[in-house]
Formats: sequence, C-alpha cells, structure tokens
Amino acid sequence: MTEKIAFVGVGRMGSNMARHLKDAGFAITAVFDQHTAAAQALAGELGCAAPATLPEVTSAADIIITVVSDDEAMDDIFGSVGCGSDSLLGTKSGVTVAEGKLFINCATVSPGTHELVETRATEAGAQSLEACMASSITQAREGTLYLMCGGKQSAFDRAKPLLEKLGNSVRYIGPTGSAAKVKALVNMVMNINTAGLAEGLGLASALGLDLTLVREVFSQTGAASRVLVTDGEDMQNRDHSCFFSAAHAAKDSTIAVTLAHEQGLELPIAEATKAQYDKMVFEGLGELDKSGIGELTFKDRHLGR
Repeated sequence: MTEKIAFVGVGRMGSNMARHLKDAGFAITAVFDQHTAAAQALAGELGCAAPATLPEVTSAADIIITVVSDDEAMDDIFGSVGCGSDSLLGTKSGVTVAEGKLFINCATVSPGTHELVETRATEAGAQSLEACMASSITQAREGTLYLMCGGKQSAFDRAKPLLEKLGNSVRYIGPTGSAAKVKALVNMVMNINTAGLAEGLGLASALGLDLTLVREVFSQTGAASRVLVTDGEDMQNRDHSCFFSAAHAAKDSTIAVTLAHEQGLELPIAEATKAQYDKMVFEGLGELDKSGIGELTFKDRHLGR
C-alpha cells in the first residue's frame, strides 16, 4: 500500500498499532494526541511528524486512523468545517482539508456518533469507516486484532488491505453504526462475565477455598470463560496492570444499557455490572484493569468499602 497513514490518539492501543504498521513497512507520516508529549515521543520513535493541529494531521496523510476515548472526543476531532475549532475535516476558518481522505475510527463509542462522523466526513468529501476492536494491547502490537467494521462498502474495500495487516480477523458487519452495536454487546457480555468471575472468586476466598484449585475447576466446567483465562489469576493475585481499564468498562456498559433503554429493554444484570464499574470510577479505581472489580467483591480488600 502506497497511501500514507496518520494516527490520532496514541495511547496504549493507538501507539502499538502505529508501531506494528511501521514494522510492516507502511508509511506512518504523522501522529497526534491531546497529550503532546506522548505524540512527540512516538513521532521520534517512528521517524514521523507530530503536528500541532488536526488539519495538519489530515493534510499529512491519505488514511487517518483514530483511537480516541469517547463520544465527546470523537465529536471534537470531527467538528464540522468552519465550526469555530480546527478538526480533522478542516480549519476553524472554513478551509476543508479532508477531500479524498479515509478516516478509520477504532474507538468504542455510540453508534450514533459513528453515524454523525460519517455524515460530516461525507459533507467534507471524505470517507469514514468504523473498525471496532475486540482485542487488547498485545494484539495491537502483533497485528492480531479482531476487527468489526461498519460503513459503506467502498470505504471498507479501500481500508481492507490495511486492516488485514492490523488484524487476523476482519469482519464487515454492515452499515455505519452496526459494528458499534455489536461491539457494545461484546463488551457488555465481557464485563458481565468479569463481574461474575470476581464474585465467584471473592466468595471462594471468603469460604477459605484454594483459589488456584477453584480456577482449575472453573476452567473444566460451566464456569469457564475467556475472562477466566485473562483475568482470573490477576484477581487472585491482585495484579491489575491495565490492559482494559475499569473506566472504559464503565463507559462501554453505559453504551449497551443506553441502547437497551432505547429499545424499551431492561437488562438488570448489565445494569448491575455497570453500577459496579461506575463505583470503581467513583472510588478512584477507574485506571485499574477491569479485573480490579475483584477489589469490590473480595472481603477486606478495598479500603473504600
């Protein structure tokens, strides 16, 4: 691929995706982050620019991959041209810079936000695609992400060669917003499973059982789950090094619960899980890994209890 690539949002995921593409021979021409020092450090590592403004990022590349935190951040970086602030689509004075560009948006945000971004990008003469990730930092660095894509078929076809270097599974889900809906369900179920595992291990600990033995039994029975593999030992050992933060778990559970309410559905287990992750954020534990939910369920652990 000869198209030039830029990244907006170079935290744990974005930075490792950029590193992988650089290693794979892609031309990474610009990186941007609200934390300027992080962007400058990565730019020095990759040998690319760290522009000071969003229009400069777009001007430096053909394809711009965004990995930002939430709906508000997406709305900010994709502000309409001439809206009073610089954005990826154009300058605050009204100069469009996005014509012919492709934006690949990887953040877990509301389906409606992806739809809004597509509308604004189209008005600016650009394409957009949602490429929701169901993986973590290791997979970002290795190029083995699981990617769920939504948008126009033409945007997906253009992005596919690049996405296949970032992921070992690239699924086209359907129109814009559809991939975000599936991603919301993925994270809703994952968060429920994580909360359930924390309660199971927390009760096992209170009963004086050997947690290693309990985890082994879980793995061979109906209590088995993916989060048992990724989070079980961490809960036991209180190792909550962050791969997927509790704050992001709270945000993503909120997206799923909101979608349910829009459909007139009540999801009591999802809402209870959301409340637990909201509590972690409230008590200052939001930057722990999602496995840190065990701190709320094991006896005599969290000082805020």
